[in-house]
Amino acid sequence: MNYNGSPSEKPVPAGDLDRSHIGQTVSFQSNDFTVVFGTLAGIARTEAQVYLSLEGVGGGTHLKDEYDLPAGQDVYVQLDPLSSASKTLSEAERVIKEKFDEIKKNLKDREQKTESE
Repeated sequence: MNYNGSPSEKPVPAGDLDRSHIGQTVSFQSNDFTVVFGTLAGIARTEAQVYLSLEGVGGGTHLKDEYDLPAGQDVYVQLDPLSSASKTLSEAERVIKEKFDEIKKNLKDREQKTESE
């Protein structure tokens, strides 16, 4: 298995995770056969390893709530909905402005055409 996250997630090397990521939903491949989805409860690290504690996944027969990952392994973090919305809004504003300018130009051209006739 080779998990690469989803379009609504961004990859972050496990070694770059910090306290700002606590409480965020993450996903990662813990071994060759398992993909883990959960909410970060805690992070600890050494130079080579990062230890992740997840909320709400422990207690099942096959579910662990603690994982150790190499510092360079990607952990997929949900995109920030506010910054994503802001980028989408900026793009929408640009498109609307272009359309508005195009309509304005067309009206001006029609007005000039009518005056010349």
